[in-house]
Amino acid sequence: MSANLLLGASVFEDIHKGFPGTGTAVTAAALRGAADLAAVVSLGAVVSVLFLHPRTPRRADQLRFTPDMSVLTWASGAWVVLAAANVVVSAPESNGLPLSRLAELGAFGPLYTFGYMPRAWTVTTAGALVLWLCTYWGTRWTTLLPGLWAGVVGALAPAVVGQVLVGPNHDVGSDAGTIQLLAAGLLLGPVIIAAGIRWIPRRSSQKAPLNTDLLVRAGLLGAWIVLAMELVLMWFMLAGTAPWDSVTGTLFLIRLALLAALVTTLTSARRRNTHRTLEAALLIVLWLAVGSAMTRIPPPQYFVPTSIQQVFMGFEVTDPPSLGILVWDWRVNLLFAALAATGIIAYMAMMIILRRRGEHWPFGRALAWCTGWLVVLVATNSGLGRYSAPDLGIHMAVHMSLSMLTPILLAHGGIVTLVLRTARTDRRRAGVHTWVRQILDWQALRILCHPAVVFVVFIGSYYALYFTSLFELMMRVHWAHQLMNLHFLVTGYAFYSLLIGLDRPPLPLPHIGKLGYALAAMPLHAFFAVAITSSDALIAGTYYQYLELPWADLWETQEAAGAVALIGGEIPMLIAIIALVIQWARQDSAETRRGNRPLDRGLDTEFDAYNDMLEKLSDRERTS
Repeated sequence: MSANLLLGASVFEDIHKGFPGTGTAVTAAALRGAADLAAVVSLGAVVSVLFLHPRTPRRADQLRFTPDMSVLTWASGAWVVLAAANVVVSAPESNGLPLSRLAELGAFGPLYTFGYMPRAWTVTTAGALVLWLCTYWGTRWTTLLPGLWAGVVGALAPAVVGQVLVGPNHDVGSDAGTIQLLAAGLLLGPVIIAAGIRWIPRRSSQKAPLNTDLLVRAGLLGAWIVLAMELVLMWFMLAGTAPWDSVTGTLFLIRLALLAALVTTLTSARRRNTHRTLEAALLIVLWLAVGSAMTRIPPPQYFVPTSIQQVFMGFEVTDPPSLGILVWDWRVNLLFAALAATGIIAYMAMMIILRRRGEHWPFGRALAWCTGWLVVLVATNSGLGRYSAPDLGIHMAVHMSLSMLTPILLAHGGIVTLVLRTARTDRRRAGVHTWVRQILDWQALRILCHPAVVFVVFIGSYYALYFTSLFELMMRVHWAHQLMNLHFLVTGYAFYSLLIGLDRPPLPLPHIGKLGYALAAMPLHAFFAVAITSSDALIAGTYYQYLELPWADLWETQEAAGAVALIGGEIPMLIAIIALVIQWARQDSAETRRGNRPLDRGLDTEFDAYNDMLEKLSDRERTS
């Protein structure tokens, strides 16, 4: 708001957009800042209600009316109203027009569809509404899980279509903004909630104390993540300029100072076991306020000359793909690099915990899990990931790696079993073990993981994506491309977990059913590959033509994509069938040994009883 008052029309004129007037600009800035704060408070309150209250396992599935539950209800309700107000105000403001234009008949529709921001705020409104409904009517712990998911989507929507969507290297900036927002809402948000609860009457807060140690540790982790992503965003938005050469750079320095103070405050609170949540909460709110002001000011990266490739991808690919380029020409995909590192580190940490207890965990499972995430890292960060955007054939190789190869490896990691073994059951306090068990017993998860649902989504998404305009739309923006890759990974894992996973799924299939499951998928996947190769229309042809790559032969790459889909789909499926047959044979052998063990020890009472019965019948025949 202050940025609009100080800079006035220059904020809009610098990007060749009309000035909507001080009143409209200030209103939009105030609504954006209030909505951002409501989002962080809402997400923080969900995390606080779900994970930071000591509960007994027996009552862990029940929600209690606690102070942070009340904060969640009011904050999510306010978020709905503020997001809806942003839909209305951002429509004219993002187009450089005053709010008075909304009074004209039929003006809102064109203004709404012209830019990304009004539609993003619509997604936010829907997500906040789902969260509020789950909060208002929820009575069980699992009821808030859909609300948490919807709230995360709603919070991310206006962020990923904002300033991080523009300029060279926006792929890195977009990932950094996404990770930072998630850390702020899920890890720093509870700190604001803890500070707010302190002002509620003491009698109420004593009924539902928070786990302050976990709160501070999570907040400190979140502060470090937010600080690291702030440095990445600073590098991206300043685009090589000095911080003191622009208003954006100055505001970045202020935000860095606030985050450094936040890290210091939370570190002191953890070491000295003191309650400094109020100071930390004030620093977080100030950091959010400065960030909202920055959204009103065009950063230096807006004015860097940008090629058409950089507009769509964030970078350029000047050379045709070769084996050397695909192997050595790496470009960081921050989101998937962070996911891979987190997956490997967390798994290794749990293994170390088990080893310290003297418990054994098979090395093969760890090798499969880590190899799976290394495949993700290579597929998204190497030359394969770099060229997956401009080349359909290479994109299909990445697709098959994420949806077919990686899930086979991850499914053999047994991550759920490892989590349950590491997190011991505590009869006095609910913890990770209880939370995981509640999710596994959740009826909604049983529906989502039903074999029929998984099969339709896994196979059907191939056809729905590539044979409609959806694929081209998702390739044009980085956040949608990342969402597509996440979809490949998640649906592939769900499919192969049912087929050959070591963890017990909510609705397990018998081995004969698993074999039929795999055999039913193979021809549908093969037909998909053939359909790509024999198609008379270019898939996402307009997008690839926009890139204007002199070395690209679009028909040849599409044929290559079909061949990759056939090979990359059928071979992993055959591997999975072989693994399934081996598992089936091992289970039958184990059951046979288990059945013969009493007989070998002379303890088979049923066999002895049967012999006694035959002997009695023989005696009767003799006497008769």
